[in-house]
Amino acid sequence: MGDTGGVARIDVSGLGEYIREQRDQAQMSLRQLAKAADISNPYLSQVERGLRRPSAEILNRIAAGLRISAETLYIRAGILEEREGDVTVVAALTSDPTLTERQRRTLLEIYAAFQAENRASATAQTPTPGSPEPGGTRATDQVAAAPSAGDEPATGRRTDRPGPRREDSTA
Repeated sequence: MGDTGGVARIDVSGLGEYIREQRDQAQMSLRQLAKAADISNPYLSQVERGLRRPSAEILNRIAAGLRISAETLYIRAGILEEREGDVTVVAALTSDPTLTERQRRTLLEIYAAFQAENRASATAQTPTPGSPEPGGTRATDQVAAAPSAGDEPATGRRTDRPGPRREDSTA
């Protein structure tokens, strides 16, 4: 095999197969997709058969014609790296025909933001031995802070004491 000069080879046949699968799912003919994407029938056929490597612009037009996320095609083509997260969630969002491109993008951004927030809070909540926990107590101090009999575990309030008395104001 020859040297590719450091450029990653892209499996265009896999991309073409994916485009064909998406077109079949959308119940579109090759001609219908070519017309919706504003590209020629022969060119789209060559892309689907893995004979041509489409540009990002062409992928964007194909994605718009299929009403799927252009990001999905960019990932398949090797233009973008896949985002972290549950692949089935990302795939479901990107292939849902009831969502607009803007809605897909927004949902993916929200999903990524939630993941980042959860990673950050998981990292912040992992105490090291002897270091204060997020609540300000050390892991070794928790024995002293454990609730005693009669305490409600969630609130720490005593349940064996009567609450505030109300005066009957009907006099």
